[in-house]
Amino acid sequence: MTREELVAAYMAPGRHYHNLAHIEDCLAALAQLDGLSGRERETLTEAIWWHDVVYDPTRRDNEERSAELAEQHVHADLCDEVCRLIRLTKSHDVAADDRLGAVLISIDLGILGAAPARYDAYAAAIRQEFIHVSDVDYRAGRAAVLRRFAARPVIYPDAAFAARYDRRARDNLARELASLG
Repeated sequence: MTREELVAAYMAPGRHYHNLAHIEDCLAALAQLDGLSGRERETLTEAIWWHDVVYDPTRRDNEERSAELAEQHVHADLCDEVCRLIRLTKSHDVAADDRLGAVLISIDLGILGAAPARYDAYAAAIRQEFIHVSDVDYRAGRAAVLRRFAARPVIYPDAAFAARYDRRARDNLARELASLG
């Protein structure tokens, strides 16, 4: 699968948030980070490109399917680590000593700490991706997801992301939770 094919996958109809703009935002966040080796940066770049390549909001195995697709296309010397990182995006749980996992998950969750208007646009885009779900069920499911993030002692496993975005992320989560009733 070429980069052009990856781009096409992210531009598929029905992708309102998990689209090319999300990948570009993640890559931009990665570009701003210091202290990564060339190999770490390459690994994270591949993980970003592949982590949401398969996205069907009616399924619960998107991360696994994305990792399986990456296994077929990512260079062998990076593949195991890239696929491990992709699989972390299902739970967003990272071991304390997993530096690259902490970076990827923090980048992926970056939107939670966005300015309120941008966060609200993200929340609306997520709703559009789940338009097939009734309002009652969506509100309950979305609230459960948001409560799990809000209950974490730290939303962002990378310390620099946590210091910069945790407070605003918590404010955004609380505001959306209040709107969900």
